[in-house]
Amino acid sequence: MGAGGEPVDFRRTLASHGVADLLPNRLDEEQWTFATVLAIGGRARPVTLRQARPGHAQVDGADKRALAVVRHMLRLDEDLSRFYALVDGDPDLAWVTAGAGRMIRSPTVFEDVVKTVCTTNCAWSGTVRMVTALVEHLGIEGRTFPSPEAMAEAPEDFYRDVARAGYRGPYLRAIARGVADGTLDLEALDGRSDVPDDEVAARLLALPGVGPYAAAHVMMLLGRYGRLILDSWTRPTYARLARRKTVKDSTIERRFRRYKDFAGLAFWLYLTRDWVPEAPTPR
Repeated sequence: MGAGGEPVDFRRTLASHGVADLLPNRLDEEQWTFATVLAIGGRARPVTLRQARPGHAQVDGADKRALAVVRHMLRLDEDLSRFYALVDGDPDLAWVTAGAGRMIRSPTVFEDVVKTVCTTNCAWSGTVRMVTALVEHLGIEGRTFPSPEAMAEAPEDFYRDVARAGYRGPYLRAIARGVADGTLDLEALDGRSDVPDDEVAARLLALPGVGPYAAAHVMMLLGRYGRLILDSWTRPTYARLARRKTVKDSTIERRFRRYKDFAGLAFWLYLTRDWVPEAPTPR
């Protein structure tokens, strides 16, 4: 259960967004297992999650420290009961109350920011290539997501020739340097902090390589759900589901305005309902 006693759908949490399947994470949607490798105490610690009996998940390979990270990644400390009350009367979103809506996050805000920058202005194969290179060449044992220090120390030719990050290379190094030297505190932007959403958005938009799409995406992963992710996938997907040829951003925003600080989450779930097959109804 979530912090408000609401149900948690394990499968929909694991498949809540595509970035969750980038290394060091691996999602198996046939067996519904989620494997990752955490950097704990300077060592690589593999952890696997799988569906157990209803309402429970089994975690293999986790000690007390790793288990705390897993709980953080699954957002089990988050209370979505108010959001569920808002969508309960919407025929397009009432299904959410069965346990959807938790956006799996990385162990650190830094990791989510870096991965999001790697999704900008490129095909998904390019994102996979960049993140895979970061993990395999800069992570602990080539298995964990790299630390800010490791990314800051990597030379320019690594980003250019190995990760093939293109224009993002200098941006990724600059973000890593800022976190490594303490001039940039991304962890303070987490949704559990008291920093207002508008200020969080401004700080994100000030980062190199972060525009409106990337800022909205990171804010979703921070648990700040008021902004809609509007990009080359979400716009046409909404138009298709709404059975229209094209839809203005203002029209989309107006449709989800009723959800206030959950508008972005409601929009995302409207778009991604078919990502996970509906569970069979018990007889």
